[in-house]
This record gives sequence, C-alpha cells and structure tokens, in this order.
Amino acid sequence: MTRIFLALLLSSLAASAQAFCGFYVAKADGSLFNESSKVVFVRDGDRSVITMSSDYRGAPSDFALIVPTPRVLLRDQIRTVEAETVQHLDDYTAPRLVEYHDRDPCSPIPRPMISMTAVVNEAAPPLAVRARALGVTIEAEYAVGTYDILILGAEQSDGLVTFLTGEGYNMPDGGEATLQQYIDGGMKFFVAGVNLERHEAADTKELPPLQIEFTSKDFMLPIQLGKLNADGPQDALFFMLSRTGRVVPTNYVPVQLPSNMDVPLFVEDEFGEFYRALFAQAAPDEGGIVVEYAWDMAWCDPCAADPLTNAQLAELGVDWLPEETGTGPLSGQNVYVTRLHARYEGDQMAEDVFFRATEDRQNFQGRYVMNHPYTGEMTCEAGKDYVLRTKARVLDEARALARLTGWDEADLLEKARASVPSEYR
Repeated sequence: MTRIFLALLLSSLAASAQAFCGFYVAKADGSLFNESSKVVFVRDGDRSVITMSSDYRGAPSDFALIVPTPRVLLRDQIRTVEAETVQHLDDYTAPRLVEYHDRDPCSPIPRPMISMTAVVNEAAPPLAVRARALGVTIEAEYAVGTYDILILGAEQSDGLVTFLTGEGYNMPDGGEATLQQYIDGGMKFFVAGVNLERHEAADTKELPPLQIEFTSKDFMLPIQLGKLNADGPQDALFFMLSRTGRVVPTNYVPVQLPSNMDVPLFVEDEFGEFYRALFAQAAPDEGGIVVEYAWDMAWCDPCAADPLTNAQLAELGVDWLPEETGTGPLSGQNVYVTRLHARYEGDQMAEDVFFRATEDRQNFQGRYVMNHPYTGEMTCEAGKDYVLRTKARVLDEARALARLTGWDEADLLEKARASVPSEYR
C-alpha cells in the first residue's frame, strides 16, 4: 500500500471570557494557518522532551512521520499525548483580541480595587534482513498507542530511501540529499506509521500527538525534512517550555510581533483575516521566526485560556513541578513559555534551528485592543472634549490598521466610522 510520506518538522470565535480590566473576545491560534505543525519543546539542562502535532487530515493508512534523533530511543522515551493538551497550550499563548468600554467622561474616576522498557529486535526477521542488505539497521521496534514505531540507523541515504520506498513510503523530491545531511551528522531516524487494526479499535479516530524524550547537548530542531512537504509557505508553532526564562533561537534573529495596538471595532468580525495579514507583514520575506508570546505560565493578563495545570505540564514533559493533590488542580509555577511562529518555504531557512534558554522573564504577548466609545448621555464640558478625542481616535486606529496589515486606508476609514455610534463619525 502506498503511503504519503509526511515529514513533520522537528528539530516539526471562542465564547467570550472575562479578564481583568477587559474581555478576551478572540484568539489567533494555529487553526488560522494551513500546512501548519505544532511542536512543544521542554528543555531542562540536557534533557529534551518534544511533542509533535500536525494538521494532517488524510486517511490513517497514508500517514507516516520521520524525525531525526540524536540516538536510539527506548520504549519508555516514546509516548502519545492528548491532543487537547497541545490545543490548550496553543489557546493559552495565542495572540488575542480584547475589548474595553470607555467610562462616562462626566463621572469621577473610580478607585481601583486591589483585591515502557526497550524491546530491541535481537532476532533477524525478514524486515531486518532486507534493511541490513541496504545498509539500514532496525535498532528497535515499538508499539505506542495506535502507532508502529521503527528506530533506524543508516550508512547512506540511498539505502534508507530504497528501504522506506520498499515499505510503502513515498519519498518527496529532495529527500535523499536531506537525509544524508542527518546521516553525516550521526543522527538516527524515528519513523512512525499507523497500525490500522489498533486504530480501528481505539476510542477516537484522531491521530494523537507523538512525544519523544532524550538527552543531548544540542538544543535544536531539525526542520529540513519538514520542508520537503512545502507547497507554498509552511507555518510551524514552537512552544518552548523552560524553568529559567525566554527561549531564543541562536542562528536566526527573531522578529517580535507588533502588539498592544488599538484597532477599530469591526476587527472583531474579521480577526482571523486581520491576524493573517498582520503576521504576513511582520514575518521576514526570506523566511524566519516571529515571537508571538513569552510569559510565565502561572499568570496572564488578559488570559486567552486558563493556564495549564501541573498535570497537563507533566504530560508535556515538565518534571520539576509538585504533583497535584486532592485539593484541586495546580497552575504551573516556575514554567516559562515562549511561543515562536516560524514561516518559510522550501528554499528558505537552510539551517536547522538552534536555541538557548535565557533568564529573561520579561512578559510579551500579541494583544490587540478594541475600545468601545461611551454611549450614555454626556452633559459636562469634559464630554464635549471626549467626543472630539474619540472621533480622532477612530481615524487614528484605522490608519494604524492600514500600516499593520497593508490594507487600503480609505476603505478602513470608512469601515471604522461605520462601526461606531453616529456622534463619533
């Protein structure tokens, strides 16, 4: 049976919720982007735990995943993760649209309230014999949930490609040369396919994210295999979790997303289109990485979703937090999350991405603010000044939106005026 070879990069409007001083009304999560993958990377010392999730939508029989790894992985270093946990982290860190309502300019300002063991094949079944004849070593075979896992070593990429093709994998163009780069670097290959019998017997038909764990001095994600699937721009979200602070790429200069911008009210109905246009303007033309979020997991303002619990963080590989007790779920303390959004095409970002964890715990989030004008009766002199200032603000928001997105300014000015009460037009 022919399979589509899916090389995942590794190195791979919700209901309103009240938040402090405003309301979260929408989020820009990974679902806005096609051809996207999500990688959660927990790094602590030399220990790496990587969870990989993609937007694959094909038949289970056509799914395959290959990931370069620094060494042979043991069975207890390979797991599956609940898709909801990765989605929760995506929701929590997503750029968000918030709204505020102007107070009555004629009223005094109120005082704020403070208130598994490895099972390595020792015998040589026919599969291993075929592999060895091509210079490929099957280092281990595992069953992990609905997946069948092979850990492969190879001497040359042509033998590895021949073996994978013989097993029903369809290699994308350029795969052989890319694989050779990782073979020359001493890497092994983690290959996952779906076991159709176990998949049919499973409670859910969704393919769960896969997680691997290993130790390595290199803090990196090899993205070159993922680029082989590129049909136009690819988007990858890297959720980097550390106990120290912000994680930064060392061989690419990240761009920080424009943030804390006031936007016209009509953006609420067009937030997806707005964010895609904003990101396209911010992302480097030659491909690169944009910082969308950097914050301590213990709190947020405003929150696009509740912080992850200690149990969820443990599922993702965080092992330095106290376990939850019967008194209720604990929110993550001393876990810093950096959300990096990479965009590139097949001929861009020719180097794998290397990272380092810093002690920088400065907060940052992609945050866009709608300010609703006051709509009650105003009889004071300050009210007249407020109307004039608000008219100017509406126009300034539209002009700023044109600069952020590249959209037509005249059209935005018209839409911005139409979205506010008549006295502010």
